Amino acid sequence: MAIQRMDNVLIVVDDLDAVVSFFVEMGMELEGQGPVEGRWVERVVGIDDVVARLRAHGADLVGAVAQYEDVYRLCYVRGPEGIIVGLAEEVR
Repeated sequence: MAIQRMDNVLIVVDDLDAVVSFFVEMGMELEGQGPVEGRWVERVVGIDDVVARLRAHGADLVGAVAQYEDVYRLCYVRGPEGIIVGLAEEVR
């Protein structure tokens, strides 16, 4: 499942390297540091795979992976600096 979009991102952190590693494990690629605009992610991932890889970077699920009808699997992951990221995977 490709990351299809990010609706908004605002990150203020003390340890930028840890946060960059966290998002790279989510399937994103670092294009630079600073404000980023435009489409920049085209990698295939799934929620179970992403959560498993992010745990190695200290991430924990907030609650559990939930199924919304037969459309999406959804979860929240808490990463470095306490950031929370919502993940959605379209069910086909």
